[in-house]
Amino acid sequence: MSRRLPDNEYEKTRSYRLSQWLSGEKDLLLDTVEMKPQESFQEDTEAELERKEEKRRLRDRVFDIEKNAEVRIFQKLYRVFSVIFCIGLVLILLTGVSGLPPFGEASNPVNNEVPKRYIESGLQETGAVNIVTGMILDYRAFDTLGESHVLFIATCTVLILLRIDRKKGENSIESLNANDRSHEPKNDVVLQTVAKILVPPIIIFGIYVILCGHLGPGGGFSGGAVIGAGLILYLNAFGFAKTERFFTAKTYKWMSFGALACYALAKSYSFYTGANEIHSVIPLGTPGAILSSGLILLLNICVGIVVAGTMYTFYVMFRKGGY
Repeated sequence: MSRRLPDNEYEKTRSYRLSQWLSGEKDLLLDTVEMKPQESFQEDTEAELERKEEKRRLRDRVFDIEKNAEVRIFQKLYRVFSVIFCIGLVLILLTGVSGLPPFGEASNPVNNEVPKRYIESGLQETGAVNIVTGMILDYRAFDTLGESHVLFIATCTVLILLRIDRKKGENSIESLNANDRSHEPKNDVVLQTVAKILVPPIIIFGIYVILCGHLGPGGGFSGGAVIGAGLILYLNAFGFAKTERFFTAKTYKWMSFGALACYALAKSYSFYTGANEIHSVIPLGTPGAILSSGLILLLNICVGIVVAGTMYTFYVMFRKGGY
């Protein structure tokens, strides 16, 4: 049996030093590497004036268009190539338009077997009474997945361009939150009363449009837009303090990530089974019932979450920047 070492001996062992390093209590390299404080740099006055003068001469030389031959040549070439590019683009567009089929011809692509297949076999193959929803979320589901990702990427781009650093100061997020409603009526009784009455029906109607998108007009895009409008109305009435109790930037990120991941996994299963001619175990259900059309109901919910969050986040970012 091993014996217990005294504390003074145990502190000299490697296992003790390793445990101290892993716990962050002590740095093994501390006081072992020679470190010298960096001396402050003080530029000579004459050298500083010479550097500034050289910078001024360089700037004057570069931006002196009358005497700078390179700039004049670049401007002339820029105009010439701009004209050539515009003429080439116009010729490409005219060539493409000239190759389009005549309007109203019976052999046009709009009259081929694709829309005929959607109309005649859509209900049987997708289980969706709404032909448009069956086309968007079944036949063209891969394209819709790309559109949802475009919305998410657009939101991320706006967050990057309009975000405000999380630092204290005049333009910090905290100061913007404090002055968020300085330019509009605060605690407006009429607006808040109307919002209390209208926001719940708006949200409920948006959910209804999403859940019944495979049965009639509607779906994830339109229902998500309705829910996003309800969130924006609630924000205008009650401000960020109350709205961010249940909907924050973190909430949007996780909701969008979960919805896109669920959409991608669900359609990956459909793509795999369809490409390999494997029978899907997900039933289409009875056409006209709320639980029908296979995965279309789930996909509508995913699209609605992404659209609603994107609308609200765009509004927040353009209103106050940081979010």
